[in-house]
Amino acid sequence: MKRIINSLLENDCYKFSMGQAIYHQFSDYKTTWTFKCRNEDVFFTPEMTQEIKKQIRLFCKLRFTEEELSYLNSIKWIKGSYIDFLRLWQPRFEDFEINNNDKCGLFVETKGTWLNTSMYEIPTLAIINEVYFRYRYDSNYADVYSSFKRRLKEKIKDLKNGKYTLSQFSEFGLRRRFSAQAEELAVKSLKNASFPNNVKFVGTSNVYLAKKYNLLPVGTQAHEWIMCVGQGNHKHNPAYSNWFAMDSWIREYGILNGTALTDTITTDCFLRDFRLTFSTLFSGVRHDSGDPFLWGEKMIKHYESLGIDPQTKTLLFSDSLNFKKATEIEKYFRGRIRVAFGIGTYLSNDTDVNPLNIVMKTTFCNGMDVAKISDAEGKSMCKNLQYVDYLKRCISWRMEHELSKDL
Repeated sequence: MKRIINSLLENDCYKFSMGQAIYHQFSDYKTTWTFKCRNEDVFFTPEMTQEIKKQIRLFCKLRFTEEELSYLNSIKWIKGSYIDFLRLWQPRFEDFEINNNDKCGLFVETKGTWLNTSMYEIPTLAIINEVYFRYRYDSNYADVYSSFKRRLKEKIKDLKNGKYTLSQFSEFGLRRRFSAQAEELAVKSLKNASFPNNVKFVGTSNVYLAKKYNLLPVGTQAHEWIMCVGQGNHKHNPAYSNWFAMDSWIREYGILNGTALTDTITTDCFLRDFRLTFSTLFSGVRHDSGDPFLWGEKMIKHYESLGIDPQTKTLLFSDSLNFKKATEIEKYFRGRIRVAFGIGTYLSNDTDVNPLNIVMKTTFCNGMDVAKISDAEGKSMCKNLQYVDYLKRCISWRMEHELSKDL
């Protein structure tokens, strides 16, 4: 196979958002990341594993070009000191462990500084996806790709004829894309199309494609930020993870780049810390698990309780979306609060065969277990169930004993 990742910009935007804050505030943090395939019927052959290893070696030979760094420097929230760091930065193959010792046939783990390992997650998942589909479908690969193109064409047609009215949306599919060619086709086709009913394709999380097609690079923070900042310091009570994470974010960015992720240790616990200052400074919040309608109602009520007009804030939805679901959400909240959508697999890997449900999550930070407790079952990942129980007990104690007058 040809090289899959051809630029270090081929990463999600929030990796650079978090990366800059990590560089300035947590450069000594160490993390471990672990790959997991959630599909029960998927198996990676030894040949796939060897190709994945080869592709990651090729990825680790890349460096940022001056043109790429100049582009990053044009983004208003990126600082010169971080650009200088990236000028020297290179992925380390020595940080990877890749073998067949897993029930799905593929074991991947990375260990090293958070500065390094955070940047590996998305390219690694993109490589695993493309290798799997090319090897798994081999002689039928062209047919599967044709089904992707057919479905994409139908989606764009449905937007043009007014079937869906989802307002502003971006493409978030790099990590689970069918291939680099498929994701680029989706972004290019959406960029070149015109839609009615205030439907607007505004950007992509893939910084490489955002640069190439003059789109908005979209992404602020992921669960790793709250997990590592809030749980990586052993002096912190993990039930206050969101406060530590938001405080560090504001120190880095002020009012810029401000979309907070709510569900790392449940949205209810997040709201205990999302008080007037943070609610004012952050431009909005992102939904990534649980019922989107109940979540949205909860956020509107929260803003109103603080005397903040919800229509000045944005709800960004990014959990397993398609155009139909996004349209239902947009209609439900229309006129009450701004909404936007980040749509992943539906845009980058919708074919006649099932997509992979693969993740790579932070499992240790500074030698200690870390975990997320989302708003939906099945999204958590931690090697130590005792730590998960401890984290849940910390959250429960806070929710049951902390008085509202203390907030």
